[in-house]
Amino acid sequence: MHFAVLSAWVVAALSAGLVIFQLGLAAGAPWGRASYGGQPPRIRPALRVSSAVAALVWPLIALTILRRAGVEVWTPVPDPAVPVVVWVAVAYLAVGVVLNTITRSRIERAIWMPVTTVMFVGTLVVALS
Repeated sequence: MHFAVLSAWVVAALSAGLVIFQLGLAAGAPWGRASYGGQPPRIRPALRVSSAVAALVWPLIALTILRRAGVEVWTPVPDPAVPVVVWVAVAYLAVGVVLNTITRSRIERAIWMPVTTVMFVGTLVVALS
């Protein structure tokens, strides 16, 4: 298996975990301390909506990253735009690494800094392939 394909599958698997987490937040799970800079256990409604949107968007991003790596999967992104979307994901994840590194929340930093770092590196590998 080509390294970019392996990287894309790792990003997709971590995205699935992220989606589960975001769905939990959207449904009211008491995981606020591990999200959004260390919120109260149950996040406010606006952040629950944000989590619901993230839970819808991340699978599409993961599919697009897989497509860029050469995996024959459906993506809503037209083929000519796939590289652009992957580079946008690289930039977004780079910001995520910084924010998850500097967050006041120890639990958010402990969980999401490594996850976003691996997702960033994996997406960067795919973008450069």
